[in-house]
Amino acid sequence: MARRHPTPRGENLRRALAQEAARIMAEHGIRDFFVAKRKAAERLGVTDGAAVLPKNIEIETALAEYQRLFARESHEESLQAQRRAALAAMQELHEFEPRLVGPVLSGTATEHSQVQLHLFADCAESVALKLIDRGIAHEVTERRVRMSPERVLAFPGLRFEVEDQAIEVTVFPTDGIRQAPVSPVDGRPMKRANAIEVEALLEE
Repeated sequence: MARRHPTPRGENLRRALAQEAARIMAEHGIRDFFVAKRKAAERLGVTDGAAVLPKNIEIETALAEYQRLFARESHEESLQAQRRAALAAMQELHEFEPRLVGPVLSGTATEHSQVQLHLFADCAESVALKLIDRGIAHEVTERRVRMSPERVLAFPGLRFEVEDQAIEVTVFPTDGIRQAPVSPVDGRPMKRANAIEVEALLEE
């Protein structure tokens, strides 16, 4: 059976859906790509969604373009503030080999985005004890993380604030530093940055 190629109309519709999903994520703080896609489809009156819904990477590209065109200055200011808070948190928790991940690392974070960090410890409680020792109020959570297309695991997590920025931490076992989870954007291993790399981003 011959493979069907998307029509120009289908391509235009995918592009329009990606742009609308990006706008929804930027303006309303929605973090879930699928939710943003469905809302975009509803707004544009698309009912045969599965055939034309854009990929997550297409939405992230559209989000970066939206931020560049419509919110460049405010986006850069909020992103710098988020990265400064990330670095401050990483320095406080340096013994857990923190890594920055997600939109704050990629540069597509909105003002609503949380700073996402991966920490590595034999015991998640040791991270909580460190926060208590530093006088940082926190909430204990649990994060479901996709480690491969077929495998989703639950890991302990923590939420707290640094410099008025929300920090969301996932605590992996110490050997978890060798295998990054799957990125929800492109399905590849998630990019992680250490404190030195985050410092370099702030200096750019």
